[in-house]
Amino acid sequence: MIQKNIDKIIIGTALTIAASAILPIAKSTLQPIAAAGMQGSGGLLQRAKSLLQLAREEVEDIIAEAQFERMKKQLDKEIALLDDEEK
Repeated sequence: MIQKNIDKIIIGTALTIAASAILPIAKSTLQPIAAAGMQGSGGLLQRAKSLLQLAREEVEDIIAEAQFERMKKQLDKEIALLDDEEK
């Protein structure tokens, strides 16, 4: 029982010493990685916004073309009716 407690104390002390040595190294290593990740995610967000804007413009163009075609067909029908009335 006493041996288990001594083992726990030794392991805890070793982990504390190791953590105090590893944390500054990990911090200095992870900061540039985190900065690069933030820049990458910012670029990705900007690309997504651009793609959404492009998709929106494409949909607006499709709608405008459909409305134009509908109007054109309606005018063609009206012109055909006027031609029939004149005959």
